[in-house]
Amino acid sequence: MNKKEVLEIRKQFTPENCAITRICGCYVDHEKEKKTELKKAFLSMPEEEAFKYFDIFKHTLSGTLGKNLMNMEFPTEQEMPGGTQEFLLKLRDSKLTDDLLVEEFYDKVIENYIYPENYYIILIHAVYDVPGKSSDGLEMFDASDTVYEHIMCSICPVNLTKAGLTYNAETNNIEDRIRDWFVELPVKGFLFPAFNDRASDLHGVLYYSKKPEELQPDFIENVLGSQIPLTAKDQKASFQTIISDTLGEDCDYEVVRNIHDNLNEMIEEAKETPEPLELGKPEMKNLLARSGASQEHLETFDEEFEEVVGEKQTLLAANIASRKTFQIETPDIVLKVNPERSDLVETREIDGRKCLVIPIDEHLEVNGIEVH
Repeated sequence: MNKKEVLEIRKQFTPENCAITRICGCYVDHEKEKKTELKKAFLSMPEEEAFKYFDIFKHTLSGTLGKNLMNMEFPTEQEMPGGTQEFLLKLRDSKLTDDLLVEEFYDKVIENYIYPENYYIILIHAVYDVPGKSSDGLEMFDASDTVYEHIMCSICPVNLTKAGLTYNAETNNIEDRIRDWFVELPVKGFLFPAFNDRASDLHGVLYYSKKPEELQPDFIENVLGSQIPLTAKDQKASFQTIISDTLGEDCDYEVVRNIHDNLNEMIEEAKETPEPLELGKPEMKNLLARSGASQEHLETFDEEFEEVVGEKQTLLAANIASRKTFQIETPDIVLKVNPERSDLVETREIDGRKCLVIPIDEHLEVNGIEVH
């Protein structure tokens, strides 16, 4: 799913556009016991309560693609009878009215979701009548020819409100605040099936994680059946490893600076496209060649990429680029440069030593003090 497709589904979580037919929920305590459950038609909810749920659902489709929101595909074995895709399809097709299926889903989550405190599992079913679009891109609400039927799960922590004092309007007194259990915004969730090319894609699922580095591998593997993706941090580390291993001793400052500049140029050129820029093996190899890597070094590149990332896997440009900082480190010095002016720093040999050379104009500050 790209940004536009995520936003299109997110826009349905309003009273005017609501396509949710049913909601189910299960409150789980710190001992993994089900304490209470919810099953009802969503439109039967009081308005104020529905608004709170809309906020939760919007947050389940929020964040950055490739970091908080990850497109995942089912491996072939999970699309066979008995696989996780079949189970999720049954859940969707039941419209959440099959109590046994819903209970089985809760059990799968409770078994595989690692969290030491209380939490609330929310599951919704929705049917979105996808509007057609004219040649100029305008929506034609009376020309729909596609129905996107889906389920979405949100997992929210439930914590005690903070202790403190409060004003009681009935008694006109400042009193001790009554602490109660509060459902917070979601930290994990998923949308199934994926909404690709404005239609259902049964081969994919969109996964949400509030903290990109905490993906819950057991949940992904056993509930969704998908391959665990590289986190944004792991993608950057993999990129750095590929560069270092491919270039070896010839990984000098000029080549690394060229890689930085060329990668950011690629991102800038692709910023208007809805899909995030991804670099597979051919794109990464081309980036290195453009940046000054020799043909001799590139002979080992394919092997390095497949070993570190995977033959058909990709890295998100936004996860591996440093657009906000250009940082140079020695054991004793950390130098931060405007990423758009990395050309100001160069390497030279002075008196037999390799040195970083930085031209100084009329303005120079040290610890906030202007010096001459």
